[in-house]
Amino acid sequence: MLSPSVSTVKIKKIKNESRSYADDLLAAEEPLEIRLGYGRAGERYQKNISVTMRTPGNDFELALGFLFTEGIIKNYEDVKYIRYCSDSNRIENKENIVRAELNENILPDLKRLERNFYTSSSCGVCGKASIDSVKTICNSKPFGETLFVDEKYLFTLTEKLNQQQNIFKHTGGLHASALFDSSGELILSREDIGRHNALDKLIGAAFASEMTPLEKYVLLLSGRASFELIQKAAVSGISIVAAVGAPSGLAVSLAKEFNMTLIGFLRNERFNIYSVEERIIT
Repeated sequence: MLSPSVSTVKIKKIKNESRSYADDLLAAEEPLEIRLGYGRAGERYQKNISVTMRTPGNDFELALGFLFTEGIIKNYEDVKYIRYCSDSNRIENKENIVRAELNENILPDLKRLERNFYTSSSCGVCGKASIDSVKTICNSKPFGETLFVDEKYLFTLTEKLNQQQNIFKHTGGLHASALFDSSGELILSREDIGRHNALDKLIGAAFASEMTPLEKYVLLLSGRASFELIQKAAVSGISIVAAVGAPSGLAVSLAKEFNMTLIGFLRNERFNIYSVEERIIT
């Protein structure tokens, strides 16, 4: 039985003079609507806060990570429960709408929720309602020099992540985010068709396990390092971020602001250090 994260399609394969038909596996992409329930007993409210295109799976972690990195919740105990909405009148929406119910004493800052109800799978910032809302307000302070790693440590990370990317092996269509401890052991990894969703799922899983703040871990991104990914890492307390692809200029500026070590083009035993090189022992 196929995972909900993948689907099959009949394709025609062409290679030189050869022609053949075969089944191919594709990464699934479906909308996920996140709803927030809040308020005192007998006076509960519901607000739709986001719709994102994601790969089905780990949806509750995605919602948790989103709420945490957007500054809506600070502790796992803020959340009473998360579940799929059962009041949907369409069968196909049964597992595409989740509701995060906050405890009665948690009143969210609704100004932080000002955004359009759609974000693409490739860029979460596109759905922001205004430029001012792009930069999440958080209590993060510039990181200290608490974690140092050897350059050879970094060379081992991408292969370890590749071994965990089961769906990517079959589809080639997913991004991944992973946490490694100081010894280089892979602690957590998550995949999604959207790079910011993959990171939200990862942070949500760590948040639910009460691992945050994540100052003891190195974050590896399977693609490029965008501003929003660095912002999510900063909110989570991560001081070293390594990306297989390139960082953006704004991502580098934000990393420097938080005294975060940012590494790009980590592959084939090479990488570039864009900020705070002191944490990398060369």
